[in-house]
Amino acid sequence: METDRQFAINLSRGLQVLRAFTPAEYLLGNRELCEKTGLPKATISRLTYTLEQLGYLTRIDRLQKYRLGPGVLMLGYPMLASMEIRHLARPHIEKLAAKTGWTVNLGMLGKLEVVYIDALRIDRGNFLKPDIGSARPLLTTALGRALLFASTNAQRASILNRLKVEDPAQYAADFPYFEKDRACYEKNGFCLSRGDWKRNVLAVAVPLTVASDDHLQIGMNCTISTARLTKAELLKNIIPHLFEARHNIERDSGKILTTSGTSL
Repeated sequence: METDRQFAINLSRGLQVLRAFTPAEYLLGNRELCEKTGLPKATISRLTYTLEQLGYLTRIDRLQKYRLGPGVLMLGYPMLASMEIRHLARPHIEKLAAKTGWTVNLGMLGKLEVVYIDALRIDRGNFLKPDIGSARPLLTTALGRALLFASTNAQRASILNRLKVEDPAQYAADFPYFEKDRACYEKNGFCLSRGDWKRNVLAVAVPLTVASDDHLQIGMNCTISTARLTKAELLKNIIPHLFEARHNIERDSGKILTTSGTSL
């Protein structure tokens, strides 16, 4: 990127600092930020000062650490509020969650990950605590694979190549999950993950085809922890409700997608 004259290095570094914060590491000092970003101490000091002045970081003086500030939340709100699909889909994912007892999420295809845009957590035993803004990997999650399979061949090839370049070892470990699920998706119209990403987590997912000017790639999953469902139980008790919710969301958006077969 540094050879790209249009690329704003300082902006990139500031965003790198903001991305260093995670749910598990929500308090970070300059030293930790240096370690996580690889940026020099002087650079980190300038960036954290500037981001604090702009409201994107909040300084906790007694700890000499920072946490994300309200400015970050304000950045995301206009996008979420303008995504009509979230409001349109909400009653349908509520019904889906009530019928199945599973947690239901809507996710969109990010750069190299799935980003949740809505989450309805019914399964209280779900230790992953999905929420709006949560990110998930593409190759080892049912939702990530559903979004990739629904992409164009060119887009899918580009994303897979970037994943491979970014972390070759992780890509080699994850790609077999993607290949294994391809047959399920092509035959049944949904993706299935039995602990591929996190042990004891079962998830099924479908892409959504909606009439929208946003050109966003959206998918929906149902997930539950510590489930031991047979294929027959999954087909009888979960998949029909997932397909029904997809049909209703696509209908209400003005675009209907014909459901494929349902045999495993």
